[in-house]
Amino acid sequence: MDISLKDIQEARNRLKNIAYKTGLVHNTTFSEMTGNYVYLKTENLQKTGSFKVRGAFNKISHLPEEQRQYGVIASSAGNHAQGVAMAATAYGIKSTIVMPKHAPLSKIAATKNYGAKVVLHGEVFDEAYEKAKELQEQTGAIFVHAFDDREIIAGQGTIGLEILEDLPDTDIIVVPIGGGGLISGIAIAAKNIKPTVKIVGVQTKNLPSMAKAISQNRITKVEGPPTIADGIAVKSPGQLTFKIVQQYVDDIVTVDEDEIANAILLLLERAKVVSEGAGAASVAALLNRMDNVRDKKIVALISGGNIDVNMLSRIIDKGLVKSGRKIFVNTLIQDRPGTLSQLLNLMAETEANVLSVTHDRSALDIPLGYAKVKLELETADEEHVEKIKELLAQNNYSFTLQ
Repeated sequence: MDISLKDIQEARNRLKNIAYKTGLVHNTTFSEMTGNYVYLKTENLQKTGSFKVRGAFNKISHLPEEQRQYGVIASSAGNHAQGVAMAATAYGIKSTIVMPKHAPLSKIAATKNYGAKVVLHGEVFDEAYEKAKELQEQTGAIFVHAFDDREIIAGQGTIGLEILEDLPDTDIIVVPIGGGGLISGIAIAAKNIKPTVKIVGVQTKNLPSMAKAISQNRITKVEGPPTIADGIAVKSPGQLTFKIVQQYVDDIVTVDEDEIANAILLLLERAKVVSEGAGAASVAALLNRMDNVRDKKIVALISGGNIDVNMLSRIIDKGLVKSGRKIFVNTLIQDRPGTLSQLLNLMAETEANVLSVTHDRSALDIPLGYAKVKLELETADEEHVEKIKELLAQNNYSFTLQ
């Protein structure tokens, strides 16, 4: 069951007219922030919006004709689902995908659009996986595993070939880890071409299943809270991927939800890259867990860009508030003509941009003769926010900020 460099090279030939060779883009902002030479491998621009199409097409292209008539079944949080659906449809094969009940709506809709029947079950990938195995036994369909499969791993490994073709002197490749299929393929390819290259895996602190398996030298099931990095929310890594990671991966780090959210915002604003949580985990690690690395050529893999727009909006809002570029001012004013105008004129003096105004005089907690006002303000930075607070205090407003 060993996977060789030759297997990955053969996978690349199979994917020649299927998967894009995605860009490897130098990013000045992240390079300056970290003191390294940072490149982004933009798999968010791959077909279906993630790397998963590589492994899915490679797997399905290997299926014998007599097996294809039974169709394929898979479990996925979203990206593998789209890859399998697209590949199956291309080969004229029926596909059924079991997805967690709370998978992003955009991923569910996209999977259906690629031609799959979607079954929603469970809270996370692992529960969807158990349901998919149950349906597979009932129908006889061929199960396409999301990560613990040699053809899947070989397909994902084609990314490693591309990275070292475009940047032969790469020092470090930073890769998100869920079940481990992506990092396994990349590590096999990269280490066989350039043994000195370092492979660093990244998991969310909410579900660090591979990190725990490596530290304890055995696979255990990890429970944890939900994460915005749904693409790497896997409770148990694969048996095959665990062995490959043990052999080839140099380090695994974990990042928290705020660090991932901040990385999504920075990628959007500074790199013009739309990334989902799992894809941004590599940049979160680079910014927060690799302080001791300097003057290295580092590739951060942006594994996917399939983020729900509502989630993206919330991340942007939270990030702007955290950086002092948006604030919400809550205050009471006397309920008489001109008082709201006075407050808004005061804000105009600070050059804050008023985005919205909520005026309420009827709530039970508001004293008679007063109105509660909530202002949503666009601000420049934390220094600007301090000036607004000072001016409000000077004019005897009792207020809170959020």
